[in-house]
Amino acid sequence: MTTFEDTSPKASVTTVNTPYQPLDLQLSNHAVRVITAILSAFFALRLYAMWALPFTDSTEARYAEIARKMVETGNWITPQFDYGVPFWGKPPLHTWLAASGMQVFGINEFAARLPLLLTSIALLALIFVWVKQLAGRDTALISVTVLSSMILFFGASAFVMTDMPMALGIVLVMVGFWNAVCRDAPNRHWGVAIAVGLSIGMLAKGPVAVILCGIPIVVWLTVMRKWSVLRDLPWVTMTFVFIVLTVPWYIAAEIATPGFLHYFIIGEHFERFVVPGWDGDLYGVGHDQAKGAIWVFFLGISLPWSFALLPLLYRGRKTVRTFTQDRSGLLFYLLMWTLAPLILFTPAANLLPAYGLPGLPAAAILLTLLCAKIWSPIGAVASRTAFLAASSISFAAFASVFVAVTLYPNSPHIKSQLAVITAGYDIAPDYPVYVVGPRRYSAEFYTNGVAKTISPHELPNLQGNAILTVPLSLEEQVATLPYDHIGTFGRYDLFIKTDTVVQP
Repeated sequence: MTTFEDTSPKASVTTVNTPYQPLDLQLSNHAVRVITAILSAFFALRLYAMWALPFTDSTEARYAEIARKMVETGNWITPQFDYGVPFWGKPPLHTWLAASGMQVFGINEFAARLPLLLTSIALLALIFVWVKQLAGRDTALISVTVLSSMILFFGASAFVMTDMPMALGIVLVMVGFWNAVCRDAPNRHWGVAIAVGLSIGMLAKGPVAVILCGIPIVVWLTVMRKWSVLRDLPWVTMTFVFIVLTVPWYIAAEIATPGFLHYFIIGEHFERFVVPGWDGDLYGVGHDQAKGAIWVFFLGISLPWSFALLPLLYRGRKTVRTFTQDRSGLLFYLLMWTLAPLILFTPAANLLPAYGLPGLPAAAILLTLLCAKIWSPIGAVASRTAFLAASSISFAAFASVFVAVTLYPNSPHIKSQLAVITAGYDIAPDYPVYVVGPRRYSAEFYTNGVAKTISPHELPNLQGNAILTVPLSLEEQVATLPYDHIGTFGRYDLFIKTDTVVQP
């Protein structure tokens, strides 16, 4: 049975900063084993999904195909949207990671996703070590379990996209800043971690990572009146490390493809932010959302743990008092870190739910610390029951989705061309592949870049043999042509164009 004991350390008169006074969660050995088993189950489920699930259009398949092209062409400076067409939308860190996995383990989903999984594990390890120093091993264990089972973090933990590497960089900055100047025994050498984290953010997604770190730090320094601590940072060393790690690629990218910096800085970081339905995107379309939608998205991406806000609001006075009594400022620091992406993207004209990912690590820690302070030891049994219930619900939801995809690979809910491409190659392995309608990156990945996009109006003039993948919405236009309809695979019909009739 879990027991709670207040073993809060007392502030030392010899330190500059007031240490955080935690309520140490003294978990029994049985409780630790249960939580460890929960974490292991989530890890095993994520490994299974990395192997079993195909790349889906458009986000993951697009980034995976860009990484595949990097391996094929050997161009590690400029990611390519198409052969010879530079991808200026994002820096290359996530592409480097996915391409490195495929360089070592071959061109497949698991290889591309593995480096991203290792990135998320590094993030969890950093969170665990930091929280263990602040509030004990058991609080750290619960915090990483809460974070691991949040819907977006679990999904993004091995998803080929930019957000997880950026989140790791932000965690490194925020942990490094606290350890360098804010904790009861500051260590200025953590300033190097700040510089490394900022470089990771700049190479993962660009200046937005610096802004997401700057918002909570500036607000915290202002409210806590702690601006003087900045003089303790090793600014010269930090600047040197940041420049060495960050600037060379930006210079090389501009030299290789002039115009990159203008598009990336002005287009991706200004016009995308302020122009509704921004149509200057060279690689897709803007995601126009209502102003402030990021707050609603955040409640969704942090499920099931966003429900923990309800008991905190129920005991609102004690929650507020917990913040005001925390002389260390840690709780306020975590709160501003959580809110930083919400503050930044509230006025944004184009956004996605994934933009809230950088705030999830702080949210997981903050929820754990607040619930420990406010509900223990009075609600020890209820808290333990709620924790196990939420973890179980989260695991069951993910497991159900992954099992359903495995059992029903041709479900119309799966936006992937793997099934239809595989069926086409089984019949005519030497035929060229054409994707009718919009471009499908998964088709390009699963054909090693062979698949070409063609409009329905071009089909009557198509010469030679061909495998055609056709969205169900365009089936009637293709069915009138003298092609063999092989079958339906999820969202797509398979047609074969040949001089002889091909039997399925």
